[in-house]
Amino acid sequence: MFTVEHHSSFRGLIGGGGSGIKMQDGTLVFPVEGTKKENDGKTVSLVLYLQGTETWTLSKEMSADGCSDPSVVERERDKLMMMTACDDGRRRMHESGDKGESWTEALGTLSRVWFNPHEEHERGVGSGFITATLGDVETEKRNVMLVTLPVYSTENDKKKGKLHLWLTDNTHIVDIGPVSGDDDAAASALLYKSAGSGDQGKKEEMLIALYEKKKGDLKKPSLGMVSVVLTEELKRVKEVLATWKKVDERVSQLCPSPSAAQDTSTGTDCSAVNITDGLVGF
Repeated sequence: MFTVEHHSSFRGLIGGGGSGIKMQDGTLVFPVEGTKKENDGKTVSLVLYLQGTETWTLSKEMSADGCSDPSVVERERDKLMMMTACDDGRRRMHESGDKGESWTEALGTLSRVWFNPHEEHERGVGSGFITATLGDVETEKRNVMLVTLPVYSTENDKKKGKLHLWLTDNTHIVDIGPVSGDDDAAASALLYKSAGSGDQGKKEEMLIALYEKKKGDLKKPSLGMVSVVLTEELKRVKEVLATWKKVDERVSQLCPSPSAAQDTSTGTDCSAVNITDGLVGF
């Protein structure tokens, strides 16, 4: 059963590029791509969710026109983040705290950070987009997001896509590196299994990338599927998290404590300001 008050405004609805998620409150959420009847049939991204056991609900408001291939995660409790591929070549990120009743573009953090000047590559290329809690005793556990997207080469005008893995906590962001070898990669997905979540008492932690591999002529490529266990990349992710922790501790000491600030005369008052606010990729 569907509850879709504005379903009539769409020519059609299809599943988005990303997989569904189960929110902490038990709600099932799936990214959906819709084609509007108006605005020249522009594509929009939204979500379809099931809260309870009987009724599916389509979100009322969605991301900007011309954005497709949505992937969605629950960044923190009751807060959805949706990544989309847009006609201008940018990957836009939208946030919602009310299950898609309203969306706000995450400007100043992750939206439009990823950009591909060859716009034709973005359509139909869904991103791997997941959350995971990573870290150890030294670095502390941190809730992060992992993203896989192709980076396109311009050598010999072949514009070959090499899949890269990114790590972000919505404040810092880093390119962990390529994960697809020499393959021409397209759409991708990520799977993370935490230590102790396996069967029969297995404790192995694992990160896996699954991606489309293009073969043949660019105009008529045939697609195959490749899975890669990202053991070294996961190790690198944890090294980066340890570095972030050290950097955060150093930056936090750039401003004196309130008691120390009273004992010094300075022309800069940073007690009421977070000096890293507004920095993208710090």
